[in-house]
Amino acid sequence: MKTESIQQIKATLATIDKRDDERVQLWQTDERSGVQQALAQWDRRIQRHEKELALFEEMQQFENNARAKGHRLIVGIDEVGRGPLAGPVVAAAVILPENFQLLGVNDSKKLSAKKRDELYGEIQNQAISIGIGMVDHNKIDEINIYQASKLAMGIALEDLCFIPDYLLIDAMKLDVRIPQESIIKGDARSISIAAASIVAKVIRDRLMEDYAKMYPGYGFENNAGYGTKEHLLGLDQQGICTIHRKTFAPIKDMC
Repeated sequence: MKTESIQQIKATLATIDKRDDERVQLWQTDERSGVQQALAQWDRRIQRHEKELALFEEMQQFENNARAKGHRLIVGIDEVGRGPLAGPVVAAAVILPENFQLLGVNDSKKLSAKKRDELYGEIQNQAISIGIGMVDHNKIDEINIYQASKLAMGIALEDLCFIPDYLLIDAMKLDVRIPQESIIKGDARSISIAAASIVAKVIRDRLMEDYAKMYPGYGFENNAGYGTKEHLLGLDQQGICTIHRKTFAPIKDMC
């Protein structure tokens, strides 16, 4: 039988996702270093896949528990933008289907911008409904960031196409007559809240990129309004702009 080339083996390995595949077992006896390197690379990929699969299963525990109690329209709610010196706080409410399948969903802060964008598109395709809530810098200054975050979550909830029967919220409780569960670090523990964190983060980052064109010099396209060196330097050189939060230090000392 003709020996397969290393390139052929690499191409075939790219299509294999099970460890008990007979071809893998056969290639493990191949003494060529190129084959063994290809197998090692394949094994690392499989390990990553297994880790993502295990995390995906673990992060469905809150949703599964809610379904066991008879709930069906379960929404995950999260917000982004509490810490920045400029721009709005943005919340997302996401209802995922029971058969939702998307590996890699996690706390948006743990993901690269590229990965967030990829997952954002898939979440948009698979979600039953997505609601968005946004509270601008003026309202944040008026009612404080905690209340603004809570308000944004409420707006996101009302923006859904369906009325959910159970809420999973990241470290917050809402004043609504719907059964709810506040989960500390929920964006890393619940698949629905993680999905909401990704949606909110992508939407806010894109908005801040638009603001960067309107208010250049602060690096909003890079820092999303957070107090980075570039942002603080911009404040020193040109003062505050319209979307800065005037109750946040060091902004409040510049007004």
